[in-house]
Amino acid sequence: MIKIDLITGFLGAGKTTFIKKYASYLLKQGQNIGIIENDFGAVNVDMMLLKELEGENCELEMIAGGCDRETHRRRFKTKLIAMGMCGYDRVIVEPSGIFDVDEFFDTLYEEPLDRWYEIGNVIAVVDGGLEEKLSDQAEYLLASEAASAGCVVLSRCDEVSEEQKRAVTEHLERAIENVRCRRTFEGEIFSKDWEKLTDQDYDRLLKCGYHSTAYEKKHFSEEKFTSLYFMNLAFPAEELACRSEKIMADPDCGSVFRIKGFGKNREGQWMELNAARGKAALRPISEGQEVLIVIGEKPVKEKIEVYFAG
Repeated sequence: MIKIDLITGFLGAGKTTFIKKYASYLLKQGQNIGIIENDFGAVNVDMMLLKELEGENCELEMIAGGCDRETHRRRFKTKLIAMGMCGYDRVIVEPSGIFDVDEFFDTLYEEPLDRWYEIGNVIAVVDGGLEEKLSDQAEYLLASEAASAGCVVLSRCDEVSEEQKRAVTEHLERAIENVRCRRTFEGEIFSKDWEKLTDQDYDRLLKCGYHSTAYEKKHFSEEKFTSLYFMNLAFPAEELACRSEKIMADPDCGSVFRIKGFGKNREGQWMELNAARGKAALRPISEGQEVLIVIGEKPVKEKIEVYFAG
């Protein structure tokens, strides 16, 4: 059977960056893998960020967004059926940051997927600098995505203090209690700089599994969380990074979690931009596209556009 892993996490937590590390390790072990970008967005920036992994032993697949949940679920199942015939050792699913985790389990329990796939790991990526106060919907999404995780992986561990990491753990425990879930995270929160992961660390992640836990389901409108797309911005990547930091610090722009995308630097080299609150990082990349995605809770498009105006 094909192992299938779900790498979940709230908007802007760092799922794609983690998947690049996780998938690269699997490829070094000689595994043949498929990656599904399972998003609702209009432009799949994450697909482009993972492009460098694509090769003889790694294929990228995408489920087009812009559809209702039932249509999305059917497309997800159809994609998995097609991929079940491709001889993969493992399939990795990266969902939207507002994904209902139950969809993953429910789909895989259906014929014929239950005969082809074996659920391997559910890993929840959580921002190591997670804010103390979140909206009710954000709190619920945080809890629901962490509830089934065999391991919670903190991002940005090289940037945050031990005190901040403890605060995130306590936050997760509170969020779980609020949805009346009985699981705990003792020994299941992984906090280490991703640049320093060892074979032993990856072995732990690959054996983390998942939890079948009950929690109180809540229903919210997805419209509260929005992705805004900006194309063909006439600035070098260095300037885009600077303006992104200003947007995230400006409350008039709404609650912006992450800004990511591509631009060319002043030397003409493609750069990947990944901005979280307090820091915007640039990294050279082989190819890109002039697009930025702004992810947030009720981001104010008109205010953000001012920062990207000529």
